[in-house]
Amino acid sequence: MIISEMQVKDLDDIIEMELKLFTCPWKYSDYEYELTSNEFAHYYIMKINDQIIGYYGLWTLFEQAQITTIAISNDYQNKGYGKVLMNHLINIAIKKECELLSLEVRFSNMNAIKLYTGYGFEIINIRKNYYQDNNEDAYLMMKAIGGVV
Repeated sequence: MIISEMQVKDLDDIIEMELKLFTCPWKYSDYEYELTSNEFAHYYIMKINDQIIGYYGLWTLFEQAQITTIAISNDYQNKGYGKVLMNHLINIAIKKECELLSLEVRFSNMNAIKLYTGYGFEIINIRKNYYQDNNEDAYLMMKAIGGVV
């Protein structure tokens, strides 16, 4: 298993996964902007045998970091790979001297909520009608991570 920075050349595979995993998938242009123009963005992929099986995005801005996306291919879910990505992104946020880590998650995504609460994230607020596909609400979750290693 290898975790490395996401490259534009990875986007066809990422978009294929997005379409399978999410009801509101990001577009190619969204990722392309993040990789080429957003100085606060950090995107990583996880590969096994040269196949992308997971990825995440993280924005870091001063003392705060936000998880923009995290995904594991259906065939590799519930096997611990999500935890590997979470550990990696938390370490990146700490190295960037962030003190808080936040994310939004669908009310109905119980597997993700279980993963995040297991990492010490707490529900801070509710984002009403957050998801465009069905106007589902999202929890805003946060975790203190403490800054410099």
